[in-house]
Amino acid sequence: MKLENNMKQEIKPAEGRLGVLVVGVGGAVSTTFILGTLAARKGLAEPIGSITQLATIRLGKRNENRFPKIKDVVPLADMNDLVFGGWDLFEEDGYDASKQAAVFEDKDLNLVKDELKEIKPMKAVFDQKWVKRLHGTHVKPAATCWEHTEMLREDIRKFKKDNNCTRVVVIWSASTEIYLPPSKEHESLAALEKAMKEDNTDVIAPSMCYAYAALAEGVPFIMGAPNLCIDIPAMWELADKNKVAICGKDYKTGQTMLKTVLAPMLKTRMLGLNGWFSTNILGNRDGEVLDDPDSFKTKEVSKLSVIDTILQPELYPELYKDYYHKVRINYYPPRGDNKEGWDNIDLFGWMGYPMQLKVDFLCRDSILAAPLVLDLVLFTDLAQRAGMSGIQEWLSFYFKSPMHDENHIPEHDLFIQYTKLKNTLRKMIGEETIDHLD
Repeated sequence: MKLENNMKQEIKPAEGRLGVLVVGVGGAVSTTFILGTLAARKGLAEPIGSITQLATIRLGKRNENRFPKIKDVVPLADMNDLVFGGWDLFEEDGYDASKQAAVFEDKDLNLVKDELKEIKPMKAVFDQKWVKRLHGTHVKPAATCWEHTEMLREDIRKFKKDNNCTRVVVIWSASTEIYLPPSKEHESLAALEKAMKEDNTDVIAPSMCYAYAALAEGVPFIMGAPNLCIDIPAMWELADKNKVAICGKDYKTGQTMLKTVLAPMLKTRMLGLNGWFSTNILGNRDGEVLDDPDSFKTKEVSKLSVIDTILQPELYPELYKDYYHKVRINYYPPRGDNKEGWDNIDLFGWMGYPMQLKVDFLCRDSILAAPLVLDLVLFTDLAQRAGMSGIQEWLSFYFKSPMHDENHIPEHDLFIQYTKLKNTLRKMIGEETIDHLD
């Protein structure tokens, strides 16, 4: 849905409770997001990293000095109105799952222990061939993908009713599935439904069951992994049919976040690139899953697309025609959730003289992802209330491999993405977009 400049969007008020159903609710990213949100709304921590909670937005001309916080001028749901639930392969409650994830110290876990204990995951839809390194024990038995989808729809309805929610958002924060190329079964809603009913698990991944269930219930769906899942014409058709907001794919956290900053710097300065080597080490469940080559391929495709799209070698062949780009992810259990992303960049400047840039980012994967989850939940709910169905390209800021329609290429430049996000918000509240000319 296109928003006209200076036309305030009709947005339904954020009344009542917003259910947040997380796929992989017991994982490191999910528990970090939930614990941090619970602590923030009790005034025990700041929601650092969250644009919805901390960022300001310029309104009008620079000399007007109007820089309110986004949450004070955009009708977002209040953090206090969020209700958490979801599905997981393992039956541990939110507290025990958080302890196992080992992101937080006990002193932080105990701040919201009682609330975490109340979060008990629903049984998950799981097929081990899609995530080979995990062995789920808390799973739904069913004869077909279609039956699984119907079970998930019932879960959504029951959660909404039991928790007195007026709205629900479903977000995937579970594992990366093995690589799945688009097929004819993904080209239309009818073909997808037929494949589900025939239990064609060669082309229907578990994530697709969750996405279909959400969209069929009129619930927004966010894909936080690089899985094909919702990024197919069949799902776009269903989202359009039921007027549901969707977005993805793959949370933009550590190394890729840096690439979307550094690559625009090279292009802006017209500096050339010979090669970009990236390697990661991490020891959490995500690292274990990506230790499987088939799952890694899905992640690799997501990561490799970033630089090429930013640098546009077809426009600047003298600078970027033949550069070498390599990405590696290495599972290293001692590191746990503390990830190290190392980049070696071979570039060249005036007269072709070589230079090097080396970056070693010692980051915390789930700490970086958690505020993205919060923002995506709130912004996607906002889009749904504003009647903005289909792919939410304005949320590309949050993803490694942003979804886009067939008429556009994805935008990867972090700063262009941020401008687009804020300008969309300005349009929604009837303010002028900012072109930075005055």
